[in-house]
Amino acid sequence: ACEKGGGQWVRALALIEEMQKKHDIPPDVISYSAAISACEKGGGQWEYALGLLEEMQEVHGLKPSVITYNSAISACEKGGGQWVRALALIEEMQKKHDIPPDVISYSAAISACEKGGGQWEYALGLLEEMQEVHGLKPSVITYNSAISACEKGGG
Repeated sequence: ACEKGGGQWVRALALIEEMQKKHDIPPDVISYSAAISACEKGGGQWEYALGLLEEMQEVHGLKPSVITYNSAISACEKGGGQWVRALALIEEMQKKHDIPPDVISYSAAISACEKGGGQWEYALGLLEEMQEVHGLKPSVITYNSAISACEKGGG
């Protein structure tokens, strides 16, 4: 419920803590994915989203899903175009966990490149990678983000 509200990311973080400390219930991948999604929907609270992503792996030994990564990448995108972090997450999900990015992963990362000051070279590189390396078909959202990156990149 907290992930849908937008401003309820603080409550989602509190619930993750409460379930562990008050009831000794370890959060699972779904708990973390929902909390990371709440951070994304709460205005791109990317620092908290990445903190949860690290905590779930390092503290609880959980393997994130593609949904977990998509929420974290989207938090980086909405948090002022944290494009370097978004690109790092695309790489991490593949190299560390052997999770192939999907169209949502790439669209969010391309949008982060666009919002991060028109990083059009990286945006177009991701657009090519998703098609050539992963055989994914871009959506209109993917193309719109890449086009906007080119527009914001000037030159």
